[in-house]
Amino acid sequence: YQGHDVITLAKELLKKFSLKDLHQLPIKELSKIKGIGPSRATTISAALELSKRTLELEKAPAIVNPADVINIISYLRDKKKEHMIALYLDGRNRLIKKSTISIGIANANLTHPREIFIEAIACNASSFILAHNHPSGNPEPSDEDINSTKRIAKAGELLGIKLKDHVILAGHTFTSMKHEGYM
Repeated sequence: YQGHDVITLAKELLKKFSLKDLHQLPIKELSKIKGIGPSRATTISAALELSKRTLELEKAPAIVNPADVINIISYLRDKKKEHMIALYLDGRNRLIKKSTISIGIANANLTHPREIFIEAIACNASSFILAHNHPSGNPEPSDEDINSTKRIAKAGELLGIKLKDHVILAGHTFTSMKHEGYM
């Protein structure tokens, strides 16, 4: 395929491979195809990865209420330590990335805004939702939960990355700090 334009190359590749097979084809194997060297194989592989990520993002459901958050973090129900999770969202409230920000002790979790916003900026999030578990079984926010949430929200305002909610999961109950008026 050397000397052929990109469109011709793409058509020829799709004649030989399904799109699924192309996504799974290692660069080393792709570069063995006549006329596709390591450089072109890397470019093709990068383009395939971008298309795959775009399709995954378009399929992602919007997170519109605390129940959507609970569906994502329900695995925290039985944890013995507090886990702080950030759900980074695009402009349509679709999940871009879920990240564990910190793991604390049984009844506390120290989170610095810096850890939250490094990830938010890296994934180009428009907004985010914080969530953590209370191993005690009490879903009510502590004074520290309230104060740190306000501090993080303020930092988000300065950066233009809005904190939409902070959800606390405790066993099979939860509290949305936004819906309860804490933020």
